[in-house]
Amino acid sequence: MIRVLIADDHPVVRKGLIQILCESADIQVVAEATSAQQVLDRLANASNGGTETSIDVVVMDVGMPGRSGLEVLPDIHRDYPKLPVLILSQYPAEQIAVRAIKTGAAGYLNKEGAPEQLVAAVVSLSQGRRYLTDEVAELLASTIKGGFAAAHEALSNRELDVLRLIASGKTVSEIAESMNLSVKTISTYRTRILQKMSLSTNAALTTYAIRNGIVQ
Repeated sequence: MIRVLIADDHPVVRKGLIQILCESADIQVVAEATSAQQVLDRLANASNGGTETSIDVVVMDVGMPGRSGLEVLPDIHRDYPKLPVLILSQYPAEQIAVRAIKTGAAGYLNKEGAPEQLVAAVVSLSQGRRYLTDEVAELLASTIKGGFAAAHEALSNRELDVLRLIASGKTVSEIAESMNLSVKTISTYRTRILQKMSLSTNAALTTYAIRNGIVQ
């Protein structure tokens, strides 16, 4: 039996993922989390012989309150180096997939993918293999070969999250509230983003994000 932890802050999405996975006789969802901190808490509880059973695979959304899925990946990889993590995202693969794999994910799937892909990915990860779609494999190969790096590649995972929210029309205050950070901290991130990308206004950030598929 493959024991899975599902991490997503949207109840409807979580229930959908659970339903898909539990249709397989070999998969059991044994824990749920709605934030990065809850993921770490569930894993710690399981590893310490707590109320939750051991976990074989983590299926985790990128966008969660507070720290994002990408930000907590290094912590999981450090504390549980043999535990595979499948990253899910609603964003285009070219914006998240390679970054996720390089950060420590064992697989990546877009949320618009077919249900059978999710099951296949969980099974592959539980057997010690990576799960990469053809699109992600090509992106990864292109990155390894080198070439032109887009301006946003210089951003940290948190900065990329802030860029995406700015380009979506969110104010600094709204972003601060959604990420559980101070307005001052978000303003600092905004300044760093503008400097790293050689841009000067939110409008320029938004235009860049739309042209590069960071937001739709």
